[in-house]
Amino acid sequence: MKKFKNKPILILAALAITLSSLSACHSDDKEKQEQEAEEQTQQAAETPTVELTPVTKGKLSNNITIPGELIPYQQVDLYAKVNSYVKKLLVDIGSEVHAGQLLVVLEAPEINSQLAGAQSRIKQYEAVYFASKATYDRLVSTSKTPGTISQNDLEQAEAKKNADMANVEAAKSALKEVSANLAYLEIRAPFDGVITSRNVNLGTYVGPGGKGSDPLLTLQDQNRMRLVVSIPENYTGSLSNKSEVSFRVKALPNEKFTAEVKRMAGALDEKLRAERLEMDVYNKSKKLLPHMFAEVDVPLPAGDSTFVVPKTAVVTSTEKVFVIKVVNNKAQWVDVKKGITSGDNAEIFGDIKPGDQLVKVASEEVRDGATVKTKQ
Repeated sequence: MKKFKNKPILILAALAITLSSLSACHSDDKEKQEQEAEEQTQQAAETPTVELTPVTKGKLSNNITIPGELIPYQQVDLYAKVNSYVKKLLVDIGSEVHAGQLLVVLEAPEINSQLAGAQSRIKQYEAVYFASKATYDRLVSTSKTPGTISQNDLEQAEAKKNADMANVEAAKSALKEVSANLAYLEIRAPFDGVITSRNVNLGTYVGPGGKGSDPLLTLQDQNRMRLVVSIPENYTGSLSNKSEVSFRVKALPNEKFTAEVKRMAGALDEKLRAERLEMDVYNKSKKLLPHMFAEVDVPLPAGDSTFVVPKTAVVTSTEKVFVIKVVNNKAQWVDVKKGITSGDNAEIFGDIKPGDQLVKVASEEVRDGATVKTKQ
């Protein structure tokens, strides 16, 4: 009977063990489900959803605004060639002059003395020449009688006559030189323009040995000016000498001026890495002044067909410029070079082809090789 008395206790223990096992299994299943759900949530968070845009070919045109400078079409500094004094000053700052107009008269008394001396030497050498010529002519006439004049005496007389003639020509050349220096005492305008600086007064000693470092006057042609700009290397391929630009100056903010490209350097400046362009600006109204700074709008006409994508598809990082191409739901970073931009679009150059699908709004958060989802 004692054996049967412990049977209920054994049954209860077996039931407790069974319930404990069932509870442990249920707890393990619940934890596994929660872990799987968490992994799915994390995977969904790590797989970004992106919008794609196709690569297309097209042409873009754009304008760039760069600084420029207005300089005179012609400008000259007028100096004194000979040492002299300012005798007459016929113009001043702001005077409008014409080509050939007398501007300054200089005085150099020693040049007048040199001129008189050169004229006297000519007369002296001419007298000697006439005497030697007369002697030679008499010898030639006498030599017609055989045995009267030796051939040597005749040749010596002819040589002296020729030497005296050479002295006369040298004296005349010296007179021309002195006369040319005399002409330098008159300073005339080489072209039409405006006197913009004056550095001398009456009686000032000028010339190479005087106040030679500063010009007497500065003359500028302001009826036509040059608008000078330097175009960065990236944009030089789109320009031609028929392009038209517009510009503004700070002194006249409400006015807009236009000019046509006339001259292109055809080479890059070594320091600026830019090409110099010049436009002719006609300034009949005299509103524009030399050395004004201008804001110049330079058109960049469309060139050959290139790859065009939204600007948001191009990522510019500290290391490189790239786009993100999507192939089989995998992101691929593709290095590109950026061209001109117009509106919301930009030119790109790189290892891409028409029809490639790019992330429309790209960023470095979409890592290279990552799995992405695309919006339908």
